[in-house]
Amino acid sequence: MPEMIRILPLIAVISLLVACDSTNQQVDQGIDAHALADLQAGIWIDPNGCDHWIIDDGIEGYLSQRLDRSGKPVCSGIGPENTVVYDYKGGSPIPDELF
Repeated sequence: MPEMIRILPLIAVISLLVACDSTNQQVDQGIDAHALADLQAGIWIDPNGCDHWIIDDGIEGYLSQRLDRSGKPVCSGIGPENTVVYDYKGGSPIPDELF
């Protein structure tokens, strides 16, 4: 019986990892589940002047660095540092009550 008590947490962790791996990474799995491609992205300009894609669907948010074809950061100068351009909160019916 003591061995079973030690094995149960391990089984629970493995089950969680398998469940996480099986989700479609291209679909928002939240309350308003839909393809991430349907959301509207904005561009956040970091303190160094480089661009990052930003999406806010009201509950979750997504951010990734904007890269060119060779993998180098894009620093377009589209706006001032520490600002966001374009409607990064569009595409989701859930309001963001924090901001």
